[in-house]
Amino acid sequence: MAVTRNASTVWSGDLPSGNGETTFETSGIGTFPVTWRARAEAAEGKTSPEELIAAAHSACFSMALSNVLKEAGHVAEKLETTAEVDFDTSDGPKITEIRLLLKATVPGLENEEFQKHAQTAKEGCPVSVALAAVPSITLDARLS
Repeated sequence: MAVTRNASTVWSGDLPSGNGETTFETSGIGTFPVTWRARAEAAEGKTSPEELIAAAHSACFSMALSNVLKEAGHVAEKLETTAEVDFDTSDGPKITEIRLLLKATVPGLENEEFQKHAQTAKEGCPVSVALAAVPSITLDARLS
């Protein structure tokens, strides 16, 4: 069964001086301003497609890892995932790298097995799969 989620953006003006608003329609959590400057230079209280991708990737990876761990008989006490998304405009705008940074507390799990499970989650996370065209997606996973 497929589930559909919706967001929309309304944009006014040209790219460098225009602005828009992105609305999370399904959840209703809000409407957020977007501009080219916020995307390519300084956020200044606005979001960007790359920040939204980072949010999606960190959430998806955390969910995927919790499931991989459960299937292996482990329950995470805490998974703290940060996704850093690099947007480069020097040779045409593109996402050049994503770094997943994970600090995890998983009682009874040795580091070697933990690393294997984290890598499995990274490769199987639906957002990772959707972002396969990004030249580099790395994972720095640490047990605490």
